[in-house]
Amino acid sequence: MASTDGETSNGSTTPSIVNFQPDENSKKRKGFHRPMPTEAFVKAPNAGMKPSKVFMLVNPYSGKKKGLKVAETAKQLLEASSIEVEMHISGHSGHLVDIASGLEVQSDQAIAVVGGDGSLSESITGWMMQSKDNSSIRFAMIPAGTGNSQAHDFGIKSTEDAVSRIVNGSTQCIDLARVELTEGLPGKTKGQMTRYSHNLVTWGLGVDSTIKAEKMRWMGSIRYDVGILMAIMANNRRHASLFLDGHKMEDDFTLFLIQNSQTGGSLLPLAPGASLDDGLMDIGILKKMTRRDILKAFGLLKKEGRHVFHPRVDYHQFKELRIETPEPTAINIDGENIGSTPLSMVVLPSEVQLFH
Repeated sequence: MASTDGETSNGSTTPSIVNFQPDENSKKRKGFHRPMPTEAFVKAPNAGMKPSKVFMLVNPYSGKKKGLKVAETAKQLLEASSIEVEMHISGHSGHLVDIASGLEVQSDQAIAVVGGDGSLSESITGWMMQSKDNSSIRFAMIPAGTGNSQAHDFGIKSTEDAVSRIVNGSTQCIDLARVELTEGLPGKTKGQMTRYSHNLVTWGLGVDSTIKAEKMRWMGSIRYDVGILMAIMANNRRHASLFLDGHKMEDDFTLFLIQNSQTGGSLLPLAPGASLDDGLMDIGILKKMTRRDILKAFGLLKKEGRHVFHPRVDYHQFKELRIETPEPTAINIDGENIGSTPLSMVVLPSEVQLFH
């Protein structure tokens, strides 16, 4: 993977574009090799000790309402390893933000989140709102959601696997993005809000698809594929001004995929160039496209991230980003449709530790 600086016809610079090298040892699919893989982490893990106590934050509605069952199993396993467990159960969307913001966690303790990517996002956001030193606080993921993208990038396979990592004590620092946006979806907006993203932020077709998917939760993870297909057929292109580290791009766009981790949704390889601890966020830009182009791009995406070779897809990395639109448009953060443009984002390198 290599970056090159672009230059417009009038001599002004454009954001550096990430150029992927094809993995010629892979089979060609739809005319392309897969991109050369990037390591999920660029830094070594931190050795540590098992926590004396775990504050377990539980989303009982995650996945197919299996959060409580997973939490009870995890609690028994942790207590069998002589770790005290204090359980807190979410009662509604956003409740984990309030719960986490009120916790008093010591350096030899930890916060474990039972749920999906959105539950972890709420919990991290709540803790960050305390404005305390985050360097010694450790988070654990115990996957119980539908997508579990972050757990996938960490290689967490099961509840037992997640608990074994807590007991082991080894952690990995990851970057966060501080996201400032308007609270609520278009038509129901409120004031300004701040969230801390560990996984992904999407704008455009990607949000359209998740809004549709949320109406089909009974379908399980396949609802994401159905939602994408429905959004592609609608093909609602929107005008936006996108600022990457001070560089402005203004046009009609189909989709922005902003990633810290490599996967999203139903474990789709959205950002094959992303590392969780490189101090950068990645963005895949799907420019103005026909339905046929979008179908081709998403077909390539599902083939191990080959969408990065599509001629209407640009891929960048950045430290600061801003999205401005003529009218408020929906934003999805870590799998949750919670806000609208305008949006500002700043990368916070190595901000929290997760058990690895």
